[in-house]
Amino acid sequence: MSTHISINKLANTRVLVVGGTSGIGFAVARIALEHGASVIVASSKSDKVHSAITRLKSFYPDEEYTARIAGTVCDLGDPETLEANVVNLYNFSTASDTFPTQRGNQTKDASNKVLLDHVVMTAGDAVNLRKPTDPTFDVPYIQSLGTVRFIGGLILAKHAASYMHSAPSSSLTFTSGVNTTRPMPGWSAIAASGAAIEGMARGLAVDLAPIRVNTVSPGAVQTEIFDSLETKNLENLIEMFRSWTLTGEIGKPEDVAESYLYLMKDRFVTGALIESNGGRLLK
Repeated sequence: MSTHISINKLANTRVLVVGGTSGIGFAVARIALEHGASVIVASSKSDKVHSAITRLKSFYPDEEYTARIAGTVCDLGDPETLEANVVNLYNFSTASDTFPTQRGNQTKDASNKVLLDHVVMTAGDAVNLRKPTDPTFDVPYIQSLGTVRFIGGLILAKHAASYMHSAPSSSLTFTSGVNTTRPMPGWSAIAASGAAIEGMARGLAVDLAPIRVNTVSPGAVQTEIFDSLETKNLENLIEMFRSWTLTGEIGKPEDVAESYLYLMKDRFVTGALIESNGGRLLK
């Protein structure tokens, strides 16, 4: 029997990463996979799901890993279908045949589900900045900012208890951002949305106990969204973000993913906010 007290904590667990096809979410999927978890990645677009699965299997081609990779589509952007999509996502993620070659190693509940151990929420639609003085800063705009991240998060939490092990070893982790605490011009509504997520997570930590609920607040992180920028604009943007930190660096997804890993592994932390921003709040 292994005497390791840390590296095997995620072994034989089942982890769902909503928004796990790119950026920080994809890095979380990788790090969970490396630590022995079976990982389901979810995104609103099927091509992104297929691409993420292909990439994961190319990074980890051995069957030891490929047998623990799955993905599915879940659109959290439409309020009319959001809840039904979340239920479908959970049903897929806990099905006994999601990882077919692991059937003999799965512990099922009375309804034949293989319960989840961890759910990580990194999904979010594109940031659309508008100042409060903008005529288009209206009710539909404000509501749209919270659909995926806030309402989607609440609905994920609503059904979590039916699809997760009810134990301190289980966790639900949300994502806010450094602009919640130190907003730039034009970020009023998005800062409000981030603050709502952080408050939501604290409330859920109480309501869903003993399942643990926490939040990660990243700073500027260089993800695929930067690929759409022109080289000159990209260099200027990265340099600006670097100048705002004490470390002199822009965040990397694989580094920020360590915060999510910690929150999955530490069974004594709940209702917490973990910041990974290079010292942005001190400069």
